[in-house]
Amino acid sequence: QVQLVESGGGLVQVGGSLRLSCAASGSIFNINTMGWYRQAPGKQRELVAVIARGGSTNYADSVKGRFTISRDNARNTVYLQMNSLQLEDTAVYYCRFTTPNVYWGQGTQVTVSS
Repeated sequence: QVQLVESGGGLVQVGGSLRLSCAASGSIFNINTMGWYRQAPGKQRELVAVIARGGSTNYADSVKGRFTISRDNARNTVYLQMNSLQLEDTAVYYCRFTTPNVYWGQGTQVTVSS
């Protein structure tokens, strides 16, 4: 059984930084994309950033220049470095891996305070 476990969320002030991690456990192979999504209260879940196996990346316009996604294929782990955090970044952040299947993490709360 495959599980994705996120860590690194928490409470930070505006302008601060956090680094999220998401590691897969269990029998998972040939991960294609690794991504981060977020869902704020009352809003739909949205893509934050995604990275392909070859390293190409895609970001939401709202986080470009502030967030950086990276991956460690040997550890089946994806990271999200979040800098210059803003109030509107407050959300539950979910990681998502794709092989032929799709796997989601349980979510980690990120709260940005003024």
